[in-house]
Amino acid sequence: MLSIQFIRENTDRVKRDLGLRNAGAPIDRILLLDEKRRELLQEVETLRAERNTASKAIGATKDSAERNARIATMREVGDRIDDLDGRLKFVDSELTALLLEVPNIIDPSVPPGPDEASNVVIETSGSPRTFSFQPRPHWELGEILDGIDFERGTKMSGSRFYLLKGQIARLQRALIQFFLDEHSRNGFMECYLPDMLNEASLVASGQLPKFYDNLYRDAEEDFFFTPTAEVPFVNYYRDEIIPPGALPLRLVAHTPCFRREKMSAGRDVRGIKRGHQFEKVEMFVYCEPGQSEAELENLVRRARSLPEKLGIPHRVVQLCSGDIGFNSTKTYDIELWAPGQGEWLEVSSASNCLDFQARRANIRYRPAADASTRHPHMLNASGLALPRSVIAVMENYQEEDGSITVPAVLRPYMGVERIEPRGA
Repeated sequence: MLSIQFIRENTDRVKRDLGLRNAGAPIDRILLLDEKRRELLQEVETLRAERNTASKAIGATKDSAERNARIATMREVGDRIDDLDGRLKFVDSELTALLLEVPNIIDPSVPPGPDEASNVVIETSGSPRTFSFQPRPHWELGEILDGIDFERGTKMSGSRFYLLKGQIARLQRALIQFFLDEHSRNGFMECYLPDMLNEASLVASGQLPKFYDNLYRDAEEDFFFTPTAEVPFVNYYRDEIIPPGALPLRLVAHTPCFRREKMSAGRDVRGIKRGHQFEKVEMFVYCEPGQSEAELENLVRRARSLPEKLGIPHRVVQLCSGDIGFNSTKTYDIELWAPGQGEWLEVSSASNCLDFQARRANIRYRPAADASTRHPHMLNASGLALPRSVIAVMENYQEEDGSITVPAVLRPYMGVERIEPRGA
């Protein structure tokens, strides 16, 4: 969250950034509550000082009538302090709740714009393959290869569910292992994370209260199913002080992700591009504030290195102010070319969240043994998301008969050079 001091001292910027996001937040109400809170605190502190001074005077008073009168007066002061403490608690509670609704500030380098149409392509790498035949979309290839089963997925669970079978299931597993190995070799510590999280973890990461309707929840146990590994990674150090010398800390994990997709109703209804359950390899970084811009660039390089090694055309897109996420101050998307669908597929969002999530999660670090604590910066990036990476491999490496040539870097994981059509 943004600190109340920052909002107080940068009100115009906060309101401007809300407008750039096409977002709303009760800034005026927050400032009113902040003023009321400070007034109440000052009044409470004044009365407590008065009570402390009077208590000393009572101890020195020899006249019993005067002492009783002063004691009675102090009881009234005590009652007044109790009343003010109750009001202060109520104001604090509302102020904290409203602060959770305020998104992060926007980095000055973020292009302004109302929606994804204003996103800016920074760089495109690789040339799309020239086919001697009409490339098929992945759902047609999945049928030819008997590797994607929509009918049984729908039977088991409903719309936007599917099965991956045989070599297509193995292709997804190979991609996951390849991604993890690449990141581990480059300084990221692999973690195995919980897939169910408590409410405090979702609040700390910025998923709650804003995105409640897009989360899956076990009401009986009050667990939330993880929407992305970013959430447990934010909570790695929740309510802790990170010791000197521990930063930067770079983490990576593979997790399933669960989202209701209410915000995407009617979009991408064909194929496996968008579903309620999907897999993702996630990178996450804790670092000192002065390091976060360089760490963001590193995350983008790491994410881009994967399609480069897979030999898949890709591009880097900077998100505009109206498309940037709630927690982020600056975000780059990495998109893969899918020739069967004729579109770019987002497989990673690399975001710098500054100290926004650290404040929500009450995470601090100590730069040196004798230094005061500060909030670290946090960054995240998919590295990469499935099943869109599966789609990109299938559609870019397809042959006329529907077979898929396995990219060279995946062959040690797959054990085959080609995925053949059913019955071949």
